[in-house]
Amino acid sequence: MKFIADLHMHSKYSRATSKDMILEEIDKVAGEKGITVIGTGDCTHPKWFKELSDKLEPAEQGLFRLKKKYKRTTMRGVVADTRFILSGEISSIYSRGGKTRRVHNIILLPSLESAKKLNTELGKRGNIVSDGRPILGIDCEVLAKILFDIEPTAMMIPAHLWTPWFGVLGSMSGFDSLQECFGAYTDKIIAVETGLSSDPAMNWQCSGLDAVAMISNSDSHSPQKIGREATIFDAELSYKGIRGAIINSSPAHMSSSRTRGSMSANRIIATLEFFSAEGKYYHDGHRVCNISMTPKETKKNKGLCPVCKKPVTVGVLNRIGVLADAKRAVTEKGNMRTAENCVPFYAVIQLDEILSDTLGVGVKTKKVRAAYERLIIGCGTELDILMHISEKELKIHADEQVVQGIMNMRKGNVTILPGYDGEYGKISVKTDIA
Repeated sequence: MKFIADLHMHSKYSRATSKDMILEEIDKVAGEKGITVIGTGDCTHPKWFKELSDKLEPAEQGLFRLKKKYKRTTMRGVVADTRFILSGEISSIYSRGGKTRRVHNIILLPSLESAKKLNTELGKRGNIVSDGRPILGIDCEVLAKILFDIEPTAMMIPAHLWTPWFGVLGSMSGFDSLQECFGAYTDKIIAVETGLSSDPAMNWQCSGLDAVAMISNSDSHSPQKIGREATIFDAELSYKGIRGAIINSSPAHMSSSRTRGSMSANRIIATLEFFSAEGKYYHDGHRVCNISMTPKETKKNKGLCPVCKKPVTVGVLNRIGVLADAKRAVTEKGNMRTAENCVPFYAVIQLDEILSDTLGVGVKTKKVRAAYERLIIGCGTELDILMHISEKELKIHADEQVVQGIMNMRKGNVTILPGYDGEYGKISVKTDIA
């Protein structure tokens, strides 16, 4: 079965998160976006865990659905059939090798019972009440031991892999390899999350990542951001099916499968990514001084901001270049890229951002909302509109410039001012940016 999953997001109990990140709204918006399986987020938070226990009911093995009495009607007048998978994110801040480490990890679990056991254990070691994404002084290797002792089939996935401050391979507080971070539990790390500032092709340059699959998720803090990155599966709709598909989708596994002449149908078939330069840590830079720098410029300036002479934040492009040790021939067609033994990916832009860009108004304006609703009601889900609906059909439900913008995105015809030091880049599906 083919379906789209977004496995990483947050509830209203996380800091800097919309009050609308409640199960009822997440379920509805996922249906409008075209997401079949969505992470609950924040399963370690006691109040959110109680809501999960009260409002969800079992569906397929290891998956849940919202109880009927909590369902909301989508824009198209139907009720979403979303599946939830128990997920959370843990921020580990600790000292290792004479350096302060800050690493975020996604946790996926197959049952409320295993989540409850994990919460009990983590509650003994730190504060899991104050934030939906708890900050704990637990070494990642120790956290892995705790998790897998409780639930051997759990998934622990490094979040936004290259983010300078909180990615496991980040330039400011990370490690130089997964092995260095997770030690004896490295083999149990079956995937990494690319994050908004990197795409799989960038990661394919690092042979140390060949043993893990690349997945993409929104890390959403508001309903609008759901599905801005996602993963497309061809798998059994179950926790076991999702886990198996991830295991089957690493470059190393795909290479050995082809050697044996058998490719499993239970796998990831593509990921949906940001145009990575739009991510807020793509370039190096210093936001206070409005300085964005390429790796070459950073080297020329000896890592210092040319304005204030303070160290710049070293971004994802630079960091990957430091650890890169492999080359793959990448095939590019429009907004799709692939390479031998690698899962292909598509670069996408959220529909409301395309509408804002092409209509020349703010993303939260009534004009954008009306145009968005017209397309959803007329054509289907957002991701179908971005990826599949024909140009002819789109023209029935959208203005010419909007349709041209969607076509430009599909062709990869975009203009980007890269993001840096926590500042999102500016992307346009028009010929240039004002």
